[in-house]
Amino acid sequence: MDLSREQLLDAYRYMRLIREFEERIHLEFATGEIPGFVHLYAGEEASAVAICMNLGEQDYIASTHRGHGHCIAKGCDVRAMMKELYGRRDGLCGGKGGSMHIADLSKGMMGANGIVGGGPPLICGAALSAKILKTGGVAVTFFGDGGFNQGTTLEAMNLASAWKLPAVFVLEDNGYAESTASSWSIGGGDPIKRAAGFGLVGRSVEGHDFFATYQTARELIDYARAGNGPSFLHVKCTRFYGHFEGDASTYRAPGEVAAARNDRDCLKLFRDRVNSMGLLQAPQLDDIDSEVVALIGSAVAAAKEAPPPDAADLMTHVYSSY
Repeated sequence: MDLSREQLLDAYRYMRLIREFEERIHLEFATGEIPGFVHLYAGEEASAVAICMNLGEQDYIASTHRGHGHCIAKGCDVRAMMKELYGRRDGLCGGKGGSMHIADLSKGMMGANGIVGGGPPLICGAALSAKILKTGGVAVTFFGDGGFNQGTTLEAMNLASAWKLPAVFVLEDNGYAESTASSWSIGGGDPIKRAAGFGLVGRSVEGHDFFATYQTARELIDYARAGNGPSFLHVKCTRFYGHFEGDASTYRAPGEVAAARNDRDCLKLFRDRVNSMGLLQAPQLDDIDSEVVALIGSAVAAAKEAPPPDAADLMTHVYSSY
């Protein structure tokens, strides 16, 4: 592992930022002030951060309805994201997208997506552009176990293989497509074998392990960047909350979430490892915790004070000029 101490601190900062963002949204959504639906990423932070740390400015990602973590990991402005969730005029998308449709092309973030399986076709376009223009860029799409059963995802994998695109398909398998167990819903049982059917090199990794995820993602991203074509990464992870805010999660076994928080919390495991190896000290990480709490607190306060869109804003951003 070639990560410097500064990079390790950044990794922890991004994971903690995602966690605090989601934990705070969980509380704020209950007040009724945040419009629309919210799907929280808490528990899956290591996946987004480990993968996006291997990406640069020339690289693009496409996300899902559970997209806050991907946005933050790719460098989107957290304050503007918070305003977007509150539907404010100066939100990242003018308050028009909300939680499920945050995008920032300037950061290579092609968008969260309310359409299950909507992201994979988008990254084929970004990957094709990178290949034709020879930018050295790679496109990565995240999707869940439900999205893995969508025709859009399978067609995109086939297209990427046929055109030998610099793309990485990331299945974040948190165990449930809404309330349906992925162990039952994925035909054939092994996602790697399904990807192999399209000619994609496949890897599987425990998503709560930041270091394993980082290293595996690096290998696949380097593989794509070298012109070898697309690949597939199966990230086994868990979410700490329901499918959406308000989901009673009665389909989950008693004690399942508590066990995951205790045994598979990527932040706890990261702290334990860097401390035991003498790479980072606990006070350094504690300082980051305090900084992040303050940042999220100020972001929420600013979002609540920000103005909503005006009636005149309805007709803006309807068309794009090229």
